[in-house]
Amino acid sequence: MSSSLMLVICFIFIAVNFSQSVGKVRMNSHNLLPPTTFGQNTATFKSKRHEGTALEPGDPAPAFNVPTLDGEFMYPPPAGLKGPVIIHAFTNKSAFLECLWNTESSLIDLVQDLPESTEVLFVSFDDSSVCDALWMRDQVQRAALHRKKQVLSRLHFSPVPVFALGNWIPSVMYSWACSGHNCGLSQVVFTSAGWNMPVIVKRLDARYDWLMGHWSQKQHRLVDAGDACEPSPSVAEAVAWVSEGNCSFFTKVKNMALSKATGVLVYARSGNPIQDMNCVGDECSTPLGLPAAMVPREPSVIQALRFGQQVNVSFQSTPSPNFFIGIDQQGALSEMGWFLYPSFKFINWQAQWFDFSQRLHTRLCEPALMVSVFEKVQMHGEDGAVATVDLPSDVQGFDVLELDASLSCPSRRDESCAPWDHTVQLFVCCDQSSTYCNLELGRWVTSFRRGIGHWLTDVSPLRPLFDTGRCTFTMKTVPWAKPWVVSLSLRFTKSKANVSDSLQPVMLMSLYNGGTFDKEYNKRFEPIKFTVPESTKKVELYAVITGHGSDNDGCGEFCVTSHHFLINGTFNNTRVFDSAGSALGCAMRVGEGAVPNEHGTWLYGRGGWCDGLQVDPWRVDITRQVDMSGIEANTLLYFGLFNGQDPNPSQEPGYIVMFSYLVFYK
Repeated sequence: MSSSLMLVICFIFIAVNFSQSVGKVRMNSHNLLPPTTFGQNTATFKSKRHEGTALEPGDPAPAFNVPTLDGEFMYPPPAGLKGPVIIHAFTNKSAFLECLWNTESSLIDLVQDLPESTEVLFVSFDDSSVCDALWMRDQVQRAALHRKKQVLSRLHFSPVPVFALGNWIPSVMYSWACSGHNCGLSQVVFTSAGWNMPVIVKRLDARYDWLMGHWSQKQHRLVDAGDACEPSPSVAEAVAWVSEGNCSFFTKVKNMALSKATGVLVYARSGNPIQDMNCVGDECSTPLGLPAAMVPREPSVIQALRFGQQVNVSFQSTPSPNFFIGIDQQGALSEMGWFLYPSFKFINWQAQWFDFSQRLHTRLCEPALMVSVFEKVQMHGEDGAVATVDLPSDVQGFDVLELDASLSCPSRRDESCAPWDHTVQLFVCCDQSSTYCNLELGRWVTSFRRGIGHWLTDVSPLRPLFDTGRCTFTMKTVPWAKPWVVSLSLRFTKSKANVSDSLQPVMLMSLYNGGTFDKEYNKRFEPIKFTVPESTKKVELYAVITGHGSDNDGCGEFCVTSHHFLINGTFNNTRVFDSAGSALGCAMRVGEGAVPNEHGTWLYGRGGWCDGLQVDPWRVDITRQVDMSGIEANTLLYFGLFNGQDPNPSQEPGYIVMFSYLVFYK
């Protein structure tokens, strides 16, 4: 649909359907609270505001209703809660949101991959909210054509601006204000001696995964570099002003880097929207240490440069309300995290995590014997979190042991969370003199500045670690990490009606740990000989393996490694981290509990782990691979490979963290 036709439709729609309501909104806009025509919860919102009560993540979302282009959106729905709700507020002042809504792939992601449980309410911060609602609906309908049309019934577009909603939504969006990839207004400020006022335009910084530079706070000289498809010596020590088109964004930025520019501003062609400046294919393996951004075409800047006037440029970020709010299936408010680039994938991922959380909630409501270890205990420093627990005497009547673990932050807001990912390990000791003392029971990895992690991990084969009824549990990460708040319970259940009929793990044999992943790595491991204990019915290999660090090969975090347990020289049991280094390897695991929309590079696949996820044990039944007689000795050897060979990094080798066991069942 053309912009002129859309404008005509906007005016007709306003005149016919919303003249009375919009008139009332404008009369009351000075206090941001319209009459109750726009929501039955105005009184509740006023009451909360006057009491000074601010809604926080985890609080129940109050009821509300909002007019939409097709009627009315009511929360909770008359039929009761069925799925999550996501609220997104648009503003044309954000280049990020402009690109989010104008990128075909982003819109297709929304209509194709939004989970079927999820409803989305779209609103606008701007006075043009009626036109915005019509435009957003048109964009989605166009993307849905010949695709998943049934999604449209779950997308709701309100013509009422945020300031006039008359409920709690404006309060939360403003009080949860943030800055970063999905909120805050990134801007460019142009000044020139001939201007009375600076010219300020929105900007969208180029994709983080191939540009390592950051805009400095100082003022820069701006120099016209044409289309930058060739190097230009004139831009040295200046920001290059570059037209869109004729060559790739990567080529433009690379040429300006070679020309010693301090940054690159690519301006859109007349009538074109701002685009996501990103690398393509092999370009992504070439980091460019130069900041770059895309901005609208600004005629005053073009004219000043054309007539030889000096134009200076600086960069700023203006705080904004939050553009996204979530409500989960339990009716609890949730932050949505960072959108690292303008794509509706990030709404889909948060919705997938809501679905995961609901499935987990359902599981945790099933009958189980629960033993609390930590309840919102701060984990910090050398000691971490430590608790001594008396286990009930009847735990032997259960054959399934799961770790119900969660990590949260010192406050309820993500902004209080630690900014880096760290490995978290849980150790248990039930007898100081036992060989089982202080072996690893579970492993997780913290998220980048998000506090919604909750997981259930089956560690049933490790029940022999509880060799007495009183055990000390230690959960820790690196001592310099910022605090996390941990909760942990042991969850004992029965997989069968009669546990006595099932095989039970009765003994563990500790095998190999990892170490520095260098050319000496495999030389450290000797073959282990063992005989199978009498009456054993099953033997299982159990290992928890993760790769960390990033040497010149990206190992062990971002490289594909393989881990081999060779039994009796014949049976090679292999664990391969084939998604390590992939662009969306961990994003694809949100449905398993990986925390979505973290800060940092959470999307990439890792060596056996993901930020904000438990590390799943690797279990292999090797009963048919070993001599079960108890007479003949078996041999087991471990080795780890990179690209099918021994690792041999030239610098700063990574490392492998591993706990591995043989488990004997009777």
